Amino acid sequence: MDGVLWLGDSPLAGLKEFFARLEDARVAWVLATNNSSRTPEQYAAKLAGYGIAVDPGRILTSARVAAAYLAGQAPAGTPVYLIGGEGLRLALAEHGFVFSETEARFVVVGWDRELTWKKLARASLLIHSGARFIGTNPDLSYPTAEGPVPGCGAQLKAIEAATGTPPLVLGKPGGEMYRQALELLGTAPAETAMLGDRIDTDLAGAEKMGMKTILVLSGTTPPGSPAIADFSPDLICSDIGELARLWGGS
Repeated sequence: MDGVLWLGDSPLAGLKEFFARLEDARVAWVLATNNSSRTPEQYAAKLAGYGIAVDPGRILTSARVAAAYLAGQAPAGTPVYLIGGEGLRLALAEHGFVFSETEARFVVVGWDRELTWKKLARASLLIHSGARFIGTNPDLSYPTAEGPVPGCGAQLKAIEAATGTPPLVLGKPGGEMYRQALELLGTAPAETAMLGDRIDTDLAGAEKMGMKTILVLSGTTPPGSPAIADFSPDLICSDIGELARLWGGS
């Protein structure tokens, strides 16, 4: 959603037209975001502020993906150490995980806008002691109206450098997020398209899953980027407004 539907707190051009086109064409859709800091309900409220009504059940965050994955790996009551926002904390709590700074079996790291050296140090010490290192997403930067700022991937790199241990990343381009999204959609990869602004995560992961790829140039990937020619998306649009117009035949 970041860089596709909005930048910061500003909706991008064509937002209402895009959702109206989805409705008119009766297309099944899921909003899949690597941003783990907010809950689906908070994202739905943000969209409502732009005049778009969305059921939170249609919003799949990397926090939801990570919590669901870990619930298949460990029972309720398992202690975890968390770096991240409210979205990740609530997703883990809903699956019965408890939070600990000393006994954690998993160190789970999402985008944290209040990151401190103490948090990084505690995570590193736990990983050195045997805790599994889990990351919600590898995005090195986050798009804002002023420009890109450090994202979750930058935080993961710091911990990996300190521990020598790479994280298991569950958001895009990892297959787990796409599998959960397809399950929500009830569609096969070959009949599904991924719309995103990042080639290295959104589109790269989708291509591996056998999905079509649509790139918008309103977020992280600028027009003329060499990565576009190297990847060759199935469709490129300046923004979702242009996509809605092309889709409608205008």
